[in-house]
Amino acid sequence: MDLRLPETDLVIFDCDGVLVDSEALSCRCLSEALGRVGIEMSTERALELFLGRSTAAVLDYCRAAGQPLPATFLPDLALQVRETFRSQLKPIPDVGAVLAELRLPHCVASSSDLERVRFSLELTGLAAYFGQRLYTSQMVARGKPAPDLFLHAASLMGAEPRRTLVIEDSSSGVLAAKAAGMKVWGFVGGAHYRLRDAGGLLRQAGADRIFAAMTDFWTKG
Repeated sequence: MDLRLPETDLVIFDCDGVLVDSEALSCRCLSEALGRVGIEMSTERALELFLGRSTAAVLDYCRAAGQPLPATFLPDLALQVRETFRSQLKPIPDVGAVLAELRLPHCVASSSDLERVRFSLELTGLAAYFGQRLYTSQMVARGKPAPDLFLHAASLMGAEPRRTLVIEDSSSGVLAAKAAGMKVWGFVGGAHYRLRDAGGLLRQAGADRIFAAMTDFWTKG
């Protein structure tokens, strides 16, 4: 056990906005892709609606609004995101140092699809810290804010929910972790939170702690 994280047997990291600074990039791509099919939505609105959620939530939202998306939408969006990431994606500053110091079992549980998670981690040099311990919303019936993904990850990692710590950047992720009976820290250091009261949003969702820089990961607070 890492003595700096008492009563913890597993740390689960969200990927987008926690390990890689991708949320603003991906929501900008989503805004542009929706515009190409005649649906106007700003990047800020896309962040508000879909931060921490899977692409299934986008499909459901547009269908409910009477604007179902064409079958080509998700493949085209995935291609645009990949090309944008290839030229602009960066790891969250200092997250590599946290992972290098972490002595507890740890894994990723993300709303993004497995291919995108792998691509993001490889591109930013973080893949070796996780190996095959990658879990995504594709693997469960319900994505965040339902607890299914975090419970699935903890089960496969052999950890009890009450002894699991989740690192999340979205309200839906915090809600999912709390519904799973886990501790959760809200991280607000991503570019998508520079102009938003992220701490208030995540505290309202139930985060046990808020921190804004990975250099503060080991600081008690």
